Amino acid sequence: MAMAIILVLIVIASVLFHILAPWHATPAASNWGSIDTTLFITLIISGIFFIAITVFMAVAVMRYRHKEGSRAHYQPENKKLETWLIIVTSVGIAAMLAPGLVVYNDFVRVPKNAHELEVVAQQWQWAFRFPGQDGKLGKSDIKFVDSANPFGLDPKDPVGQDDVLIRSNEVHLPLDQPVKVLLRSKDVLHNFYIPQIRSKMDMVPGMVSYFWFTPTVIGKYEVLCAEYCGLGHYNMRGHMIVEDQAAFVQWLNSQPTFAQTLTTAAKPSQDSVLEKGRLLVEKYGCGACHSQDGSANLGPGWKGLYGRTEQLADGTSALVDEAYLKESILDPMARLVQGYPPVMVAYTLNDDELGALVALIKSLGVAQQEPSASEKLDRGDDLATQGQRLAESLGCLACHSVDGSKGIGPSWQGLYGKTVTLADGSTIKADEGYIKDSILNPGAKIVKGYAAVMPAFTPSDQELNALIAFIKSKANADADASKAEPGK
Repeated sequence: MAMAIILVLIVIASVLFHILAPWHATPAASNWGSIDTTLFITLIISGIFFIAITVFMAVAVMRYRHKEGSRAHYQPENKKLETWLIIVTSVGIAAMLAPGLVVYNDFVRVPKNAHELEVVAQQWQWAFRFPGQDGKLGKSDIKFVDSANPFGLDPKDPVGQDDVLIRSNEVHLPLDQPVKVLLRSKDVLHNFYIPQIRSKMDMVPGMVSYFWFTPTVIGKYEVLCAEYCGLGHYNMRGHMIVEDQAAFVQWLNSQPTFAQTLTTAAKPSQDSVLEKGRLLVEKYGCGACHSQDGSANLGPGWKGLYGRTEQLADGTSALVDEAYLKESILDPMARLVQGYPPVMVAYTLNDDELGALVALIKSLGVAQQEPSASEKLDRGDDLATQGQRLAESLGCLACHSVDGSKGIGPSWQGLYGKTVTLADGSTIKADEGYIKDSILNPGAKIVKGYAAVMPAFTPSDQELNALIAFIKSKANADADASKAEPGK
């Protein structure tokens, strides 16, 4: 009896959750509202079967529950029941499949007035190509792919010379103009997905898949990869900007053509070397793990990296010079930087390519020689400033935010002096002793809600004090900000 009541309650709760839930799909920003209709039909049919089967189970549990002296009847088959089950099930499956097949047929039946857009995926970034004035895309082949030609276009094909190349994760499209999207991958499986446009299609290496849509609402929409494609999959994002025709034409005319990129690559100058480095970064997806603006990421940032002394995972240190950078690219496991996971794969680049990448990293700034801790004190640097620099060099800020945002580890904003709950249910005050223990032996007291992934560090007493001073300053800054707010 209790089980029958539970089954009925599950049905009621499921229906109410669907009706009363505040979460709904974002309104469609393209012509594919029919996809929403298809999903709704599938949901209704699945819901009917779910309710019918669960209620039947509840009735069966009540009606045929065990009774003293009663025996079950042996009935090996019931042709009438089997016939009805086959008919009802077949009708239900056909009702779910038919709308999807109709919509998919429209999804790949491209109108004649649609203009083309090629989307090229690779770990972990997007690139785009538009046809030029001739309205045709040039031929491409994997054998033509190199640092100067990441799209793999045929240099001898005159049709492709005016193709417009977009070497970034942002693409623009005109409003109310149908577009045929050609999809190809340069490495592994990807999936091009724009939720508001309702477009979604797999990208298979060696194949060109396609679909079409008409953007109907001006705005900026996120482009996602919906197929797990490796470590940086979560960071494979881009944007599609829908705008009026005049703005789109102006943007498109400002982008380089294939012929222009070939001319740039042929110039023997420092600019061409840096451009080659940037192309290699795009080609191999380095930007998914290494930032160029100083922001924290999965790997060390490149801004101000060259000439800096890095603390390694084995407790030693290394000067970031050309030899160190080349070794880190060819054999990234040889010398791991402290505070970063050993996830980078080895690359096989020639001397020219290595030189271009090193030149690019150099161009992002050369680090000043760091004075010793005593020299910093002598020149008047406070401990908090030292702690901030130390946190940046050790990669602490890749996991611990200083603005209160959620990260892999607890945020440092307002942390000092706060009472935190540990994984074992106990609580502890985040004072100097706790912070020192957490740095030297992070597995001893795990904060509730966070994974035990932090490696142990072995800083000197001076460095420990500097880190604590920096964390303290974040607590004080938070308090000062609260006092400055009206009404506080």
